[in-house]
Amino acid sequence: MAKNKDARPPTFAVSVVGLSGTEKEKGNCGVGKSCLCNRYVRPDADSYYSEHTSVLSTIDFGGRVVNNDHFLYWGEVLHRGDDGVECKIQVIEQTEFIDDQTFLPHRSTNLQPYTKRAAATKLQSAEKLMYICTDQLGLEQDFDQKQMPDGKLNIDGFVLCIDVSKGCNRKFDDQMKFVNSLYSQIAKSKKPIVVAATKCDECVDQHLRDLQAFTANKKNLQVIETSSRSSINVEICFNTLIQQLDKTRGKPKTVPYLEAYKIQRQLVAAVTDRFEKLMVQTVRDYHTTWKTVISTLKGQSDYEEFITLEGTKKARNMFNKHIAQLKQEHIKRRREEYLTTLPKTLNNLLNNLEEVENLSWPEAQSLIRSRPDFQYWFVILEHTPWDETDHIDNNDRRVPFDLLDTPDGERIYLNHVQHLFSEKRRVEMKERFKKTLERVHFISPGQPWEEVMCFVMEDEAYKYITESDRRDVYSRHQQEIVERAKEEFQEMLFEHAELFYDLDLNATPSCDKMSEIHSVLNEEPRYRALQKLAPDRESLLLKHIGFVYHPTKETCLSGQSCVDLKVEQVLANRLVQLDHGRSNLYYNSANIDKINLCLLGREGLAQELANEIRAQSTDDEYTLDGKIYELELLPVDVNSTLLFSHTWVSTFKPHGCFCVFNSIESLNCIGDCIGRIRAEIAQNRRDRFAQPLPFILILANQRDSVCKNMPILRHQGQQLANKLQCTFVDIPSGAFPRKFNEFQIKQGLRAVLEGLKHNFDVLSPLPSIKDMSETDLRIVMCAMCWDPFSVDLILSPFLDSHCCSAGQPGQSNTLILDKIIGDSRRRIQVTVLSYHSSIGVRKDELVHGYILVYSAKRKASMATLRAFLAEVQDVIPVQMVAITDSQADFFENDSIKELMTEGEHIATEIAAKFTALYSLSQYHRQTEVFTPFFNEVLEKKQSIESSFLFDSSSRDCMTGASEDVFPTSPHSHSPAYNPYYPDSEDDTEAPPPYSPIGDDVQLLPTPSERAKYRIDLEGNEYPVHSTPVGDHERNHKVPPPVRPKPVLPKPNVKKLDPNLLKTIEAGMRSNRRTPRGPMAHCEDVEASDNYADPVDTLLKSKGFNDDIYAVPEDTHSRMVKIRNSFGGLHVLHGGGEEENGFDRKSQAGRRPSKYKHRSKILFSKTKAYQRRFHSDSDGEESGPATQKKKKGRAHRGSEEDPLLSPADPWKGGIDNPAITSDPEQDDKKMKKKKTPKTPKEPKKPKSSKPPKPLYPPTRRTWESNYFGVPLQNLVTPERPIPLFIEKCVDYIERTGLTTEGLYRVSGNKTDQDNIQKQFDQDHSIDFVVMDVAVNAVAGALKAFFADLPDPLIPYSLHPELVEAAKIVDYMERLQVLREIVNKFPPVNYLVFKYIITHLNRVSQQSKTTLMTADNLSICFWPTLMRPDFENKDTLSTTKLNQAVIESFILQSDYFFYGGEVAESSSSEGTPPPHCHNMVEALLPLQLPPPLQPQQIQHTLQPDPLL
Repeated sequence: MAKNKDARPPTFAVSVVGLSGTEKEKGNCGVGKSCLCNRYVRPDADSYYSEHTSVLSTIDFGGRVVNNDHFLYWGEVLHRGDDGVECKIQVIEQTEFIDDQTFLPHRSTNLQPYTKRAAATKLQSAEKLMYICTDQLGLEQDFDQKQMPDGKLNIDGFVLCIDVSKGCNRKFDDQMKFVNSLYSQIAKSKKPIVVAATKCDECVDQHLRDLQAFTANKKNLQVIETSSRSSINVEICFNTLIQQLDKTRGKPKTVPYLEAYKIQRQLVAAVTDRFEKLMVQTVRDYHTTWKTVISTLKGQSDYEEFITLEGTKKARNMFNKHIAQLKQEHIKRRREEYLTTLPKTLNNLLNNLEEVENLSWPEAQSLIRSRPDFQYWFVILEHTPWDETDHIDNNDRRVPFDLLDTPDGERIYLNHVQHLFSEKRRVEMKERFKKTLERVHFISPGQPWEEVMCFVMEDEAYKYITESDRRDVYSRHQQEIVERAKEEFQEMLFEHAELFYDLDLNATPSCDKMSEIHSVLNEEPRYRALQKLAPDRESLLLKHIGFVYHPTKETCLSGQSCVDLKVEQVLANRLVQLDHGRSNLYYNSANIDKINLCLLGREGLAQELANEIRAQSTDDEYTLDGKIYELELLPVDVNSTLLFSHTWVSTFKPHGCFCVFNSIESLNCIGDCIGRIRAEIAQNRRDRFAQPLPFILILANQRDSVCKNMPILRHQGQQLANKLQCTFVDIPSGAFPRKFNEFQIKQGLRAVLEGLKHNFDVLSPLPSIKDMSETDLRIVMCAMCWDPFSVDLILSPFLDSHCCSAGQPGQSNTLILDKIIGDSRRRIQVTVLSYHSSIGVRKDELVHGYILVYSAKRKASMATLRAFLAEVQDVIPVQMVAITDSQADFFENDSIKELMTEGEHIATEIAAKFTALYSLSQYHRQTEVFTPFFNEVLEKKQSIESSFLFDSSSRDCMTGASEDVFPTSPHSHSPAYNPYYPDSEDDTEAPPPYSPIGDDVQLLPTPSERAKYRIDLEGNEYPVHSTPVGDHERNHKVPPPVRPKPVLPKPNVKKLDPNLLKTIEAGMRSNRRTPRGPMAHCEDVEASDNYADPVDTLLKSKGFNDDIYAVPEDTHSRMVKIRNSFGGLHVLHGGGEEENGFDRKSQAGRRPSKYKHRSKILFSKTKAYQRRFHSDSDGEESGPATQKKKKGRAHRGSEEDPLLSPADPWKGGIDNPAITSDPEQDDKKMKKKKTPKTPKEPKKPKSSKPPKPLYPPTRRTWESNYFGVPLQNLVTPERPIPLFIEKCVDYIERTGLTTEGLYRVSGNKTDQDNIQKQFDQDHSIDFVVMDVAVNAVAGALKAFFADLPDPLIPYSLHPELVEAAKIVDYMERLQVLREIVNKFPPVNYLVFKYIITHLNRVSQQSKTTLMTADNLSICFWPTLMRPDFENKDTLSTTKLNQAVIESFILQSDYFFYGGEVAESSSSEGTPPPHCHNMVEALLPLQLPPPLQPQQIQHTLQPDPLL
């Protein structure tokens, strides 16, 4: 051992020896000396070489590595022991190199045999290089070059290698003989020796035992079991030798091979596992290269450890394996994607079961390829299979078509076919289950599935489909029945129109009215059908009520089906506004000098007329009334093909058409031709307002002047002229030899010129709006929204007429008719509205007549008509129109028959016109269907306007204001008012359809009416006046109506001048006359047909009351004293000339009644609801005895018939709505008598006294010193919360916070009363001991607040809260609300804080209680705020008030505890921070307030007189 005296670590030289020599001596492999040295000196796996040859060429043997020596220098190893002491180990391998030519040992400087040469302790070889591997030989410059230190070494110890493996052509005994000889030589050197049993990984146990026996006989000779390939015990082997060389070092522990092998494998497994994980984490793409991975992993301990132990080669193999796995996983994913997509693809391409159920898979593939969208789903690759091509890296997600050839493709196809079968079966079963549910009639809207499930569990379809399908089908079924029930409920509300339409517009239903509504509707099955959806039902009811009292087309419940909107659309499409700058007229009546005449006749009559005209002309120039006209004639035979073409009209441009006839046959042909020509012109002309072609009917003279047919021809010709709205020229008196007379030709030309002048006046620029607005008659047509017919049907009688034109700009629902009515051409304005828009018109506008349309298929339509008609003044003529599909409906459908019969009966009762329109009829509808009605309206025009003036003036006298009652004057000879009324949003609504066929419709006058026509100065014949055509009216002779005294108009009058009113009244009264004549029998005339007239016309002061009035009572003209509001004495002796059963003269002088007093049907329908609700227990009154007058509204007289007996309203009474009662006298009479004789007039509000505060009636039936007392009496500074509230809240929060429907579900009324009574007696009672229901305690708590004299939230702060709710910004709104709540009185504030905090805790349990903050606010806001529901403003702010309480509940922490704003939960229905309004207000109720404030309103129901 070389001892170093300095601090450098000691160095030891170790010689590794063992069997060496030729193949004969050692076999074909060595004993492992080189591998042992390699593993010890360079243990890294990459530096270990398992092959080291000893057969060398002479050149390699002589190289610097071998250096002609039989030993190799392996280099040195720095060794640190367990004690921390370092030393250097220099390793020498003694071997014997064989010449590759002679296979004998190379000759070297030392010629001793191996055994002696290996035992040498001193070695010397100048410039000998360190050996690394066999490849180094000859290429030394490519490897690391280190020289053996000093060129010499002193051996300090030996490692004797003995191969214990099976060996290669070598016997173990021969090896042991060699080893024995070798050991003897090296033992002589006295150096330490360690025996290394090599190749123990291939160990032969016998060999190892023999070796151990060999060493056992030797002193201090240790055997170390090693394996260089597995790197086991190699280091221990050398450390054992070092310990023997340096006794100061600790003796290493000798570990048997198997144990060491196990430890090594565990280490390798752990390192490999960590490296694999690192590889998985690092390499995720199979395109990654090894070079990239090395650069990424370099320096990471897990990677370095694995490289050290297993080497780079194994690492790369693992990398390649991992990459292959990634690729396979990618392919697998793509395959799964394709296979997942394939069912969807097949479902799109092969979705018809009938098409594929019998196809094989190859046939199905062919069918797939033939689909037009095949390329969208599949891709055909050039190379297959797809998973071995670049397609796996393609982004194309289409399915490779070759995938279908795989077993998976066929399996999916078969599954697809099976799925189609199953889906077909599933759909069938779902439909069967749906039908099963439809057969279960007891399923009600809103009924939970769990309640129905048990009744259908035995159904086959139920068992087949899944639970989700069952719920889905039931949900659809529920949705259908709920929608149907809601539609039926809405229809039911319309059918009860009389129940809702008894208040004025913009009114608010009182509490009593709401109770009446619920009482009536509760008897309806359609109302009870929504019992489980009570909130939805209440919402629909409130929405309907809101619409009824605030009707506009925007809030119409039918939405886009509103008649107003549809009429606007139809009229906008079919009527064009008048062009004031019209320049395309090809004539001007002022300077016309040429007339183009078409002559139409049969069998040569046209040509004969042309000849006659030419005979009277000079060079085609005709002199008429001093002016010369150039005539161009075009005679046309009625059978000519020229009539079938429109070209003759456009080329010839006729100014008029002479139609000549001389027989019934020729007249019929003329009528047909005129209709066809008009239809052809209307169909082909583009300009809607091009001039209509005037037609002149001319009767040709017969050769036989005593022809018996002449009167018939004359009458039929006049009838046809009236029907076609054209001129009829008769034969003048006297005998004429020719067929045509000069007088006839001139009369016809004048008619043509008159027609041209009229057309020019219509189409020329209008001088002013006033001229446009001057209409003779103003008719309103009403139709019901949602009626099952087209608006075009009811407009067709007007739009199909050539005399129809557009109304004024801005009146989108109005059209103008120019018709010959009475003795001249009249201008009729027809406004087509819905019933809900017509209400305002009926109340405030002058209307000369109503056309009321209803559908005979819909009860609601008739009910709405009845409700509307009941309030129409009975002086206004009415035309009722029933709409159905065909006449057959009347005989085949009982309900249609019933509605049509009812309409006809009503029309008969009120002497109205009635007709029907059939939607399927091909009858060419024209305005003539309404001609009799227009005639009646014209006759009654004066009395209608007088009544309107009377009603308006009396209204103004009481209210002191007029709502545009007299806009301007129509040219109807009454300058006091103007029929033009501006279009408003509330008054524009749409119409319904009607049919021109009815018993009361006669288009042409009868022969007996011929005398009623006169011939003007020019020979034109016009009717003197038109009378109603019905047989019951035709024989009445009506004197001219008395016109009121004209009053000078005052434009834009808002408040009428009192002097003007006096003038109007005086003018009206001065025109009254007392009729004389026999008295009509009461039995023969309805009670409503008799009216009182004043005894004299002496006017008394307005305040003077006198009840000496005369009305007919029976046939003996007995007098009954009644009261007149004007104080005059009126005596009616009855009889006189009557029309429709009542006195025409008295009609103009009396105050008009309502149609409901003239119709038993209308009156009974109106009173039915009131009797049902208001009937008292004694049965003596049909209405409440005393009621308050609506504040702020003028008294308009009794709305009911004051003289009808409630027991039998159709006998023994006299209708006189003009009679009004004195409130003081009525009060006295009501106190004295139970049976009222006159209706009680509501008292006028006294403005000097402020309205009383609202004290709701207490619900308690016992006296209490605790409940119903002011809040401040129940609290003290020590107890700021009333004890009862604390007890209720404590009980609810301890026992009922999870109760479903808390505060919404009503508790037992008896239990609630019992809780309060018990608490009244003993404030210390325990609700737990009482064992009461949570809902009863909750109800008692709400009742506590309801009984307070003043609401918890003071009334004074309600307006501020409403205004705060309208603030758009959410945070600003909360801040304002917090400022308002701080204004509460201290006592109210603390109690409000307490109860709101409690409600917040309740809302937090909404998942179980279903009581969100929204639901709680709905239940609590009326209790906390106690609004006046009789005030209209309350309904309009309902949602705002509710939303305020909801905000307090949600944000209680913010309002009362200084917390942050809570996040709004969508489940609570709270508005987002930036919503426009806190709530979406109920649309129908969002209207401006009335002109006068209203307080608590009660509907006045006048008591009928017995």
